Amino acid sequence: MEQLSPLDAAFLEAEDTDRHASLAIASVAVIESPPPSQKDYVATIGARLRTIPRARQKVRRVPWDLGPPVWVDDPWFDLGYHLRRTALPAPGDDAALNRLVGRIMSQRLDRDRPLWESWVIEGLAGGRWAVLTKLHHCLADGVSGAQLYGVLFSGSPEPDPEIPYQAPELIPPPSMVSLLADALADFVRFPVEQLRLLVGAARSPRRLMQGLTGTARDLAALAGRLWPAGPSSLSGSIGAQRRYGIARASLPDVVAIGKAHGATVNDVALTAISGAFRALLLHRGEVPDTHTLRTLVPVSVRAKGDHDILDNRVSLVLPFLPVDIADPIEALAVVHSRLREAKADGEAQAGQAVTELAAHEPFGPVSWMIRLATRLPQHSIITVTTNVPGPREPLYVLGRKVVELQPYVPIALRLRIGVAVMTYCDQMVFGITADYDSTSEVDLLTGAIESGIAELSAASRPRRAKAKQR
Repeated sequence: MEQLSPLDAAFLEAEDTDRHASLAIASVAVIESPPPSQKDYVATIGARLRTIPRARQKVRRVPWDLGPPVWVDDPWFDLGYHLRRTALPAPGDDAALNRLVGRIMSQRLDRDRPLWESWVIEGLAGGRWAVLTKLHHCLADGVSGAQLYGVLFSGSPEPDPEIPYQAPELIPPPSMVSLLADALADFVRFPVEQLRLLVGAARSPRRLMQGLTGTARDLAALAGRLWPAGPSSLSGSIGAQRRYGIARASLPDVVAIGKAHGATVNDVALTAISGAFRALLLHRGEVPDTHTLRTLVPVSVRAKGDHDILDNRVSLVLPFLPVDIADPIEALAVVHSRLREAKADGEAQAGQAVTELAAHEPFGPVSWMIRLATRLPQHSIITVTTNVPGPREPLYVLGRKVVELQPYVPIALRLRIGVAVMTYCDQMVFGITADYDSTSEVDLLTGAIESGIAELSAASRPRRAKAKQR
């Protein structure tokens, strides 16, 4: 029995307080034809899932939130429930796939079962098929979720050896008395642990003072980013249904743009996203302002070697995107500067400090504070933009090559649009999640991202040519 971290549990709390939210992350793997039979697919994926205990575990809450939720084996685990199959209507184009992804991701995962689903989708154009992998955000962040592909899929076109699926041995779930006893033990442990930390810190007062000063500075920088953003139609109440769309770019082109201007791949992606939001605002007759669009950018705080651990280890930075700037090269310079400033100001360290502090506090008050925070109307963050590096080498499913990975990020709490970016081999794919009722212009956003990358690439050619001449 393993407890959820405060950050993992926060995604459950946020979903509980927002009836329109479905806080599952996902990605779609588009695969070469022909699709396998359901029997072969279940046998292969089922054998690989045996190495992932979370795949057969569900969340169990402690009564009255006296302790954090725990992962327990599902005594009625049914692999067939989670491995699902459907098909697109002809002609099976991107639009049809996007509509299906939007519908599937609008539905919440069943809390009485392990919090994941895998959908085989037949009928894609060209005889291709796809696998949509959906898992609750409390189970993994984007980085660890992407690592699942290395477990579920193969790095070789050679088919897996035939291993018949065997139901795993399940540990009986803990009793109510056991959960309460563990929670009470935590109440005793927390004061002792806090005292131990204070005694340890007191032995090095200079280091303690430096740490407290640095943390206070980082928290002040983060708090300064929480002033309300300018009003626009980009945020507001949302419904339960989602739209989805994708934009594509060449990863080598994005890398070349960044090198030409001393920027990162993430800087270039965010600049294209900023230009797309600018296009949307102008389309709606709104004037983009310097403080119109603050985005939440997740930052991984995983240590080396921890990328395959299923949980959330992220912090955040909160820069404004330059939707008021029309010139893409100027916008790229501003994005690069603002992200560098946010990292220098310690925003990510502040967020990490908050989650680490919560791990040393009783869960009840932490849970109540999360619920209070998610119920308060927030006007500071307008969108979320996440960038996850995917595999650089081709993946295969039952000997069939994965030709593309498409990411999905959930939205909630007045965020009407979210953008996920994922790289795979030499391709970068932008996945747009939008509230169905308030944001019908997903195609405008995807088209603007692709044209924005093209503009940046064209504007960077003279500088790249000069660099080669040197």
